[in-house]
Formats: sequence, C-alpha cells, structure tokens
Amino acid sequence: MLVWGLFIMNHSNLSKKFYKQQLVYLDENIQDLTSLYFSSTPIQERIKHFFNLYVLEVEDLLTQNRENGFISLFPKVYIGTKVTVRYDEEDETEDYVICFPEQSNPEQGFISFLSPVGRQLLLRNIGEQIPLRIPTGDLLVTITNIAYIGDLFETEERYKEA
Repeated sequence: MLVWGLFIMNHSNLSKKFYKQQLVYLDENIQDLTSLYFSSTPIQERIKHFFNLYVLEVEDLLTQNRENGFISLFPKVYIGTKVTVRYDEEDETEDYVICFPEQSNPEQGFISFLSPVGRQLLLRNIGEQIPLRIPTGDLLVTITNIAYIGDLFETEERYKEA
C-alpha cells in the first residue's frame, strides 16, 4: 500500500510540473504550432486566439491547484490527458490520448491536439455531449472520463533517449 501511495503522490506531483513545462514549450514553439494550426484547420473551424485560450485554461488549472501541490481532478480535456468518449448511438466507448503533433500515433490512440478530432475534444468538459465532426458526418459523443497521463510521455522520451 505504501508503494502504491508513493506512486500516486509522485504521479500527481508530476502533473503540475508537466503543465508548467507545457506552458514553456508552447511559448517557445508558438510560431511553429500556429503555422501547423493554420495549415491543418479549415478556415470555418479556426478559433481566434486558439493558443491564448488554451494557455489561459492551463494557467487556471494550475492556479486552482496552487495550494494542493498536485492536480487532483481534470475537469477538462488538456494536452497530456486521456479522454474517454462514448458514441451515444452505438453505446461504445473509445479512448484518445491528446498529445503534441510529434507524439501522435493514431493506431495507439495518441492524437494530436491539432488533429480534427483532437481540436474538437480539447478543453471540453467531462460529461459534455458534442457532435464530433468526422469525414462521414457528425457523431454524437459524450465525454465520460478524463485522466492525466502526461508522465507517460516523459517515460517514452527517456526510452527514446536510451
């Protein structure tokens, strides 16, 4: 039990560090990310100040958890979270890990926050029902779970370096 408690504590402590590092990464790479956003997003789907809105939400998440030393609850979909969606008409679920473009691996469920599905899920709330636009039409989905898995990326990066 003590080992599991330490894992949870370390896992939770990493979440704040992950999002602080994410803000730095976004700031340092904003020009490249903005170019990717404009090249991958149809004009009618573009959101003015897309990155500013995201940064404000992450800053708010960190502020709300300032006293805790860790983030205990993820009410919205952020980069570094696994989101479970339920396809309402089929009553089936699917997990997506929202990540940066270079971490994308759709076969394993890792989708870029700039991908068509990733953009639609980003910053959505748990319990929210949305029409998910796909090439064949709209699918009504409900976000049933959001979980932090950002340290999974750090583990993968360490393995790549080794």
